[in-house]
Amino acid sequence: MALIIKKYSNRRLYNTEKSCYITFADVRDLVLKNVDFTVVDANTNEDLTRSTLLQIILEQENSGDAMFTTEILSKMIRFYDESVQNVFASYLDQSINLFVEQQHRIQEQAQEMLDHSSLETFSDLTKRNLKIWEEMQNNFFKAAGLNSDSDKNPK
Repeated sequence: MALIIKKYSNRRLYNTEKSCYITFADVRDLVLKNVDFTVVDANTNEDLTRSTLLQIILEQENSGDAMFTTEILSKMIRFYDESVQNVFASYLDQSINLFVEQQHRIQEQAQEMLDHSSLETFSDLTKRNLKIWEEMQNNFFKAAGLNSDSDKNPK
């Protein structure tokens, strides 16, 4: 079941699950955490999720490096008046899904390489430490005038 967020006429957002007011930044965090939610008008129950998400995108665009250039936005606006609007929306959706899938695969591959590399590094470090320990032990036994086990059983 999706979390319901009520939006009041004063633009305040209310998380009905936690019984507290939240900000657009909190809604953005819900999106990043893949929480399923719906934003509704507190009086009319009209679905305001899409306009809320657009508001978050607008804030993101204004607060840092813009993802959408003026040229891209102009072209997108032109698509609204053309017969290709649905085709463009579908293309955009598929492109973003493909990009997300590729990013996920790259992250998985990088993690696998890191895990594998870490195990090899740990193994090499362990072997090197054992060799140093063995040499120290042999030197100790030789200095004490004793034979070590490794001297008795050459490899």
